[in-house]
Amino acid sequence: MNCTKIICIGQNYRAHAKEMNAEPPSEPIIFLKPASALISDGENIEARLDVGRVDHEVELALIMGRRARQVAEEDALEYISHLAVFNDITARDIQSMARKGGNPWALAKSMDTFAPMSAPVPFSSVRDVHELDLRLCVNGDVRQRGNTSHMIFPPESLIAHISRYITLEEGDIIATGTPEGVGPLNDGDVVTAEISGVGKISNRVRRY
Repeated sequence: MNCTKIICIGQNYRAHAKEMNAEPPSEPIIFLKPASALISDGENIEARLDVGRVDHEVELALIMGRRARQVAEEDALEYISHLAVFNDITARDIQSMARKGGNPWALAKSMDTFAPMSAPVPFSSVRDVHELDLRLCVNGDVRQRGNTSHMIFPPESLIAHISRYITLEEGDIIATGTPEGVGPLNDGDVVTAEISGVGKISNRVRRY
């Protein structure tokens, strides 16, 4: 699959918005990651020590099966070809400093290896995209639990909203937001993200 862009959704679970000291959004919060940040199962998440705290965020990824522009919400799910487990790695200190200064925080999300994603599975193989359990463990300890039913903006709403302004190409990825429980990753940690019926991805952290 050829991905031209990764479109990410911020604060799409109310409990996560609360833990970030933010009000639930009235419309999707959109930011981008480059495709160069993608890594697969077993590859290292790498982050320089000088970037400070680095966090995990388990998410459901939607992978587009065809070009989508100004798609109606009732038709939106027809444009998804595959699903995957996504870990939206975030340089939290860099993000926080940028926010305080009123500056963009693209760097905090876009570093190499900051987009671990599992092998995609066909969308048709998943019973209900609106009822999927998400879980993330670090060194075997559960850090995050959630369910896609708790999304503020469900997948069809996200596709309709994004495609109103940004054309989605075949292979593009939408990372749909994370539940509560985000937290730091340290050197040597093994982080495993999984979604029922979709898959699992495990990566070791290397701080240098």
